[in-house]
Amino acid sequence: MRRIPLRLWAMAVLSGVLQVLPFPIAGPTPLWRTAFCWIALLPLLSALLGNSKTGNPLTLRQGAVLGYLCGFVWYMGNCYWIYQTMYLYGGLAKPIAAGILILFCLYLGLYHALFATLITAFQKRFGSQGALLVVPFAWVAVELARARITGLPWDLLGTAQVDNPLLTRLAPFAGVYGLSFIIAAVNALWLIRIRVRERRYTRPALTITGVVIIVFYIVGLRLIANPKDAPTTATATLVQENLEVGAVNTGPQPTTQQFLESFSYLSRYPSPRFLLGIPELPGTPSVYLLRQHADAEGAGTTTPAPTPTDLIVWPESPAPFEDVDTQFRTAMSALARAAQAPIVVGNTGFEPSATSRSGYTLYNRASFITAEGAFAGHYDKMHLVPFGEYVPYKEFFFFAKSLLNEVGLFEPGAQRTVFATGGHTYGIFICYESIFGDEIRHLTQQGSDVLINISNDGWYGDTSAAWQHLNMVRMRAIENHRWILRATNTGVTAAINPFGRVTTAAPRHQRTSLRVHFAYEHDLTFYAAHGDLFAYTCAFITTLGLVFSLWRKVAVN
Repeated sequence: MRRIPLRLWAMAVLSGVLQVLPFPIAGPTPLWRTAFCWIALLPLLSALLGNSKTGNPLTLRQGAVLGYLCGFVWYMGNCYWIYQTMYLYGGLAKPIAAGILILFCLYLGLYHALFATLITAFQKRFGSQGALLVVPFAWVAVELARARITGLPWDLLGTAQVDNPLLTRLAPFAGVYGLSFIIAAVNALWLIRIRVRERRYTRPALTITGVVIIVFYIVGLRLIANPKDAPTTATATLVQENLEVGAVNTGPQPTTQQFLESFSYLSRYPSPRFLLGIPELPGTPSVYLLRQHADAEGAGTTTPAPTPTDLIVWPESPAPFEDVDTQFRTAMSALARAAQAPIVVGNTGFEPSATSRSGYTLYNRASFITAEGAFAGHYDKMHLVPFGEYVPYKEFFFFAKSLLNEVGLFEPGAQRTVFATGGHTYGIFICYESIFGDEIRHLTQQGSDVLINISNDGWYGDTSAAWQHLNMVRMRAIENHRWILRATNTGVTAAINPFGRVTTAAPRHQRTSLRVHFAYEHDLTFYAAHGDLFAYTCAFITTLGLVFSLWRKVAVN
């Protein structure tokens, strides 16, 4: 194999770095940094296709190697938090945690290698210009493979533009893949050379066309930047207990009764302090509500009256709540009756098992309690976190024992469940499941008027992961045109409207609760009805192009 020029290695690394920048790195992403996605693929594409001008086009193997390096850099920068999660919260030794991160990046970097191989193959058959036209289709096809084969569609490229109201209008039709397609297409267009015959009016016509496109973009952005929401018709109380998790959870441990009392108090007395937007983002206003204190003074008491609510949501948390515990069930029923509101609560589910040594199978569960205090049903998390809630091929990962002891070994649930009460239907998804758009849409298909996400992002600490996770949840709201009520253990606890905007949020790392306003929606978006149809179409077109390339090669030989 010929040696790859050093500048091509550098371009692959640069592309990986540029792909990291549009996403959260330590806190929420400033809007200006999201613009890097429009040039993030440019160095990689230049490296894959530019060498053909010198008469030395890359081989498939060389293209794959450059793509692999780019993917490794991208995952290392975007998912660096795996290291901290493993050693600080999972209790693993630092060398082992670092080894897991490296293996993770080496494995998932293969998808960038696949993309680069496809583009190199298309270049050999269709030329550089033809290969550039196939770039957005191939990129989406590879993102779909990440979701379907590996099961980790974390930070798909389109998520970087979740705050772009002009682009997010595509999500209810094509999902986040539609945004990825546009971004990849723009990256490819930078390199396309369009030959036009020079005539008298050619340059003025091209200039006027460019100006018109820019003007329409700006006007369109202004027209839809602040779409009018439907009036809110209901309220919910979202609890954020802020409990430490894993190896950092030291010191005296509260009893189950103390946990129940603390969660119950926050459920009835939400904090008067909240944020009107994304926490820790410059410009997000903070609000202090005086009404509760005014109510207390009017009643001649020092304690405000309980705040009425239509729904109470407790997060997924390390609190020892078990649905077979009579104490837990009694407390939840009492709270629901006192608040006259249904409750969603994260807990550990136990089901009898003849094959388990303990006699039970464990589930990461969300229980639903009606306003009358009845346990109406539960949803068991179907998409578990690898190396967190279960270990794939666990016989090869004996060193993860301490992590398993902290988190638990769960079984996946069998089906998605929605809950109907009071004329409304609630769909629940748990933590990591929020990254799977094609799975969340089934809740809307089943009639959910509002979506509820409970999560324990305490495992991420103060890394980028909590903010990346929030943006993916916001994309699910846009795809399904639903309010999402998000209760987390440490943050980001928030209400997200159907346009993906955070309307109300709680500060992170504070023991608090949040009273939010929301509305019930009843429409069914194209994406909710048909799922990843657009992504599969891109995969089909990419496959046709690859088959045609191989067929022509065989025919020539």
